[in-house]
Amino acid sequence: MSATSPVSLPDPTKVAVLGAGSMGTTFAMVLADAGCDVTLWGRDAAVLDAVDQTHRNEKYLPGVQLPAMHGTTDPAVALKGASIVVVSVPSQVARATLSSMKDLVEPDAVVVSLMKGVELGTDKRMSQVMAEVLDLPDERVAVVSGPNLAPEIAERQPTLTVVASRSEATAQLVADACSTAYFRPYTNIDVVGVELCGAVKNIIALAAGMAQGQGFGWNTLSALITRGLVEITRLGLALGAEPATFSGLAGMGDLTATCASPLSRNHRLGKHIGEGLTLAEAIKVTGGTAEGVKSSESVLELARAHDVEMPITAGVVEVLAGKLPLADLAATLLARPKKAEVAG
Repeated sequence: MSATSPVSLPDPTKVAVLGAGSMGTTFAMVLADAGCDVTLWGRDAAVLDAVDQTHRNEKYLPGVQLPAMHGTTDPAVALKGASIVVVSVPSQVARATLSSMKDLVEPDAVVVSLMKGVELGTDKRMSQVMAEVLDLPDERVAVVSGPNLAPEIAERQPTLTVVASRSEATAQLVADACSTAYFRPYTNIDVVGVELCGAVKNIIALAAGMAQGQGFGWNTLSALITRGLVEITRLGLALGAEPATFSGLAGMGDLTATCASPLSRNHRLGKHIGEGLTLAEAIKVTGGTAEGVKSSESVLELARAHDVEMPITAGVVEVLAGKLPLADLAATLLARPKKAEVAG
């Protein structure tokens, strides 16, 4: 853990949020409600003009009145003077997006990931990608993750989250910046565990959605959530995460919300596949980014590189690749060798 503290922040704190989708816009709303001076960056000029002028994003958060914030398609405008930079872009384009902005990020800015994925080809977590591309020390990197479904937060329903950083001071700084009457952040120094929970739970949610789409009930869903948590924990412990993280908000909390709620894109996409749609059809109908689809391959690569057994993840990868009929997935998992529940 780094003992170095980031620079003290001005009041109000200037924050740039990169990514104007549902989660990026929602977190920008939280930050603005918390008193920050927020600029939201994205590529859709019509969306960002509306955010800037009418404080609405009807494309991703229909009907939600946002607090006063700025919107821009110019990264230089968004990043100028920002002491906190929040990244909420699809995980597989994070490297390219950040590389194009490297020289625009303020030299002491703390960079926060909302992304839930593992990079294809490198098997790196999103905080690792950010640190590598932007040349960031530990004390300038943070991750936010938890049971945080954007539509519910946008309605300002009571929500808890986890802010993780190797630096306790940085975690607290980000937590202070996003704390509101309805959004309560906890801090954690286990970046590896928090981040892996956020990435792998999307894959388990795909499996849960597939099961529901096939007509399976609560017994099956409960089994997938429970054994899915086992897979997340195995991988996390192999990579040095703290055991307590997996029973917390970023672990069981986020896994439950993502697997059970129809608001979860990964759950919805899996359900469409379970109902008989092809992957391409399911992606089109679901809309937005379902991170579990692409991250499933990189998570499985990461697991195999560390000799970690993840049968649900492996089954989802095979189904998505067309190598295993969905109808055979449950039978394949149930036919695995019998063993004690706590084995491994």
